[in-house]
Amino acid sequence: MVTANAAARLIQHYVDNFRQLPWRAPPGTPPADPYRVWLSEIMLQQTTVATVTPRFERFIERWPTVEALAAAKGEDVLQEWAGLGYYARARNLIACAREVAKLRAFPTTSAELRKLPGIGSYTAAAIAAIAFGEVAAAIDTNVERVMARLHGRARPVKGDIAREFIDMMHGNKAGDLVQATMDLGATICRPRAPRCHACPLRADCAAYASGAPEQFPAPRQRRVRPHKHGIAWWIERDGKVWLVRRPAKGMLGGMAALPGDEWSDLPKDVPNAMGIVRHVFTHFSLDLYLVHASEPVGEGWWQPLHILDRAGLPTLYQKAATIALGTQFRRAA
Repeated sequence: MVTANAAARLIQHYVDNFRQLPWRAPPGTPPADPYRVWLSEIMLQQTTVATVTPRFERFIERWPTVEALAAAKGEDVLQEWAGLGYYARARNLIACAREVAKLRAFPTTSAELRKLPGIGSYTAAAIAAIAFGEVAAAIDTNVERVMARLHGRARPVKGDIAREFIDMMHGNKAGDLVQATMDLGATICRPRAPRCHACPLRADCAAYASGAPEQFPAPRQRRVRPHKHGIAWWIERDGKVWLVRRPAKGMLGGMAALPGDEWSDLPKDVPNAMGIVRHVFTHFSLDLYLVHASEPVGEGWWQPLHILDRAGLPTLYQKAATIALGTQFRRAA
């Protein structure tokens, strides 16, 4: 049984060591702007804090309020998102901002937040707890690992973890406890080489007492990713390259891209390829063969090469541009 003192020690550790991030309010102060909390949570899905921080600041500078983001052109938002990956997040971001603008404010409960585009159970709970103080179980991978180790659960069940986490929240500021646990998992209770000597929960931790904390939770068996193959055409003329926009739905939906064929499971014989881009998506990996072509393909536009970095190419096509240009692709500052 985890004691109330354990939660108090965790909160104090957070007060003394919290990470200063542009979307956070310091512990003990009024909650952060819900817009900033929401935007950061969407950006942080499967993306590191180090990657998100400068991009978050750029977004906030360009669109400082949810109303400003709601009024933005979808293509501008997708362009700004380029390089962050998981582009369905950007499309949902636009739809959610527009819905919130209609409502005139973010809903204040996790149940109502879940009704918005792109907000699942975890994100709704995180926003509700951090921005509005709701006692809600925001269980990300860091929180799940901390709670699994604390209670010695090799194969944790989400419902059990949620109940135990909510028990710890009672009598504490929900947002501070959620962020304290996230920070603990990110900096101390790490998947490998946990820094147990610095952990405020060490005295109560069943995994630490076992002598093998890294075994909690037990590793999940990884699925084998399918492998696909595709072709992208590099069509260059007068210092410009021909770009198209991918269909609104599907992989890289709505993003600027090089024209190309449909990706398939069948290997390709492309003897005249300029190079091959090997890229890993969430559910499959891809070999994209880059091939010279002379005539424009599909509906698109000529993008000047000296401002190619402003086209909003996703990482896959940034890699292809690097091959074609023989130099490192750089995004505009």
